[in-house]
Amino acid sequence: MNVEDFNFTLPEELIAQTPLQRRDASRLMVLDPDVEVFKHEMFPDIVQYLNEGDCLVLNDTRVLPARLFGEKETGGQVEVLLLNQERNDEWETLIKPAKRVKPGTVLSFGGGKLKAECTSILEHGGRMLRFKYSGVFLEILEELGEMPLPPYIKEKLADKDRYQTVYAKHDGSAAAPTAGLHFTEELLENIKEKGVHVTTITLHVGLGTFRPVSAETVEDHQMHAEFYQMTEGTANLLNETKENGNKVVAVGTTSLRTLETIAKKHGGYFKKESGWTDIFIYPGYTFYGIDALLTNFHLPKSTLVMLVSALAGTDFLLSAYEEAVRQRYRFFSFGDAMFIMKGSRQTWQQ
Repeated sequence: MNVEDFNFTLPEELIAQTPLQRRDASRLMVLDPDVEVFKHEMFPDIVQYLNEGDCLVLNDTRVLPARLFGEKETGGQVEVLLLNQERNDEWETLIKPAKRVKPGTVLSFGGGKLKAECTSILEHGGRMLRFKYSGVFLEILEELGEMPLPPYIKEKLADKDRYQTVYAKHDGSAAAPTAGLHFTEELLENIKEKGVHVTTITLHVGLGTFRPVSAETVEDHQMHAEFYQMTEGTANLLNETKENGNKVVAVGTTSLRTLETIAKKHGGYFKKESGWTDIFIYPGYTFYGIDALLTNFHLPKSTLVMLVSALAGTDFLLSAYEEAVRQRYRFFSFGDAMFIMKGSRQTWQQ
């Protein structure tokens, strides 16, 4: 399968540079792949596509202010992006420029408030850093770090909280699960009042978000592993939802990848579990755990477009993207949303 099959033309002015004033003021394109039709809604209309007994699954990871700017003790500016905490104060990182950061190189941040020594060079070109400091690392990071916005966002973020979901809880991500940015606490309450269950999983978003597909064929691409966790309460609720014939709705591709990792392993059932997943979903994949997906509009030729194509069908998805461009939808992290319902259990609102 050729990576070029997932390409599309996107005018640069449609890339959302800043969040809307209200989280839930974004637009919503609703897709039904079974009959290949789509509708244009506003985000709060998501409520009418959810039924009593359905279960909405949110990723409650919290984004770290993981971008640090500092200098080598021998001179020269560096930018560091924290990806995964491996052990104690050792972190997997991406560094720019990385060429002269070798094992033994010492970096300094905030006038020496935080220091780091490079301990090894990783296969993907990243660096392992061991940090040294006095006090609480996360407090220092909150003071010195910036939100790790994707490279296509050129505007500076005025409010750090707008790159966090309202339900963010567990520190550990290098990027936000952006489909969840549209929800307000009030909208989540409206969903619960309809009898829809709302539960959480955790997947800490890592290098995969920043890594483009360099292979020519889809099958040759290797996903980077990310840490996930599901509680026993969530597993039981999801199993009950499926047994009752209701929809499991993944909010974002990170939730979907977690749900599919677990459900595929256990033959369509969910269990309390934690671990690392490098699951790569693209057309031809059989879904085990989810019935619907809420997601944003993604980059051309990205693994996320491939994932959504597996659910919606490549040709239909790309036609929906073309329509989104015509209708001037806002794309990527701070952009508009798409809701895809699959399978015979869905209810398509007329």
